[in-house]
Amino acid sequence: MGKNGFHRAFGVYGICVESDQLLVIKKGLGLYANRYDLPGGQLEEDESLTDAVCREFYEETGMRGEVMGQIGTFDFMMPWEWEDVNRIHHIAVFYLVRRTEDAKEDLVFFDGQDSEGTAWLNVLKIDPGRVSPLVVKAIEWLKKEGLKLEVTHYPEWEVKESWHDEG
Repeated sequence: MGKNGFHRAFGVYGICVESDQLLVIKKGLGLYANRYDLPGGQLEEDESLTDAVCREFYEETGMRGEVMGQIGTFDFMMPWEWEDVNRIHHIAVFYLVRRTEDAKEDLVFFDGQDSEGTAWLNVLKIDPGRVSPLVVKAIEWLKKEGLKLEVTHYPEWEVKESWHDEG
C-alpha cells in the first residue's frame, strides 16, 4: 500500500540582509536538503515565536541576532516522500533579523541539526533552482515584487540527493 499521508509543518525563519547579501544556511536534512534555506525552524515547548527565531538563528548560523519585525506568514504545498507522508503543507512566519554578533566558533552539531554551515548570497544573483521556496519568497520580499498571500504550490518538488544535482 502506498503512502497517502499529509503533514503540516510550522516554523519561524529569519531574513538577514547586509549589503545586498542574504544570509542562508546549507540545508543538510529534510525537504530542502542540499539547497540553501533560511535559518529557522520549529518552536520548542513554551517558546515564543521571536524567541524561537533567535534560537534557531543562533543554532543554525552560530551568529546572534535581534528580531526587527515580522514580515508575514506564507505557506507552501508540495509532494514529499517521508515516513508515511507523501504531501506537506509548510507554514512559515518570516522575521527580519539584524545580526548582532558574529559566529565565535564552528557550528555545534547535535541530533537533528540540519544546517551544514552558512553562506551569503547576492540577492540579485540567486539561482532559484538551488534554494528552498522560503528563500524564493524572501527574495520576492527583498525586491519588493509584492508578496502573494495565497499558498504556493510546488507540484513537481523533488528533494535533492546531493549539492551537485541539476536545477
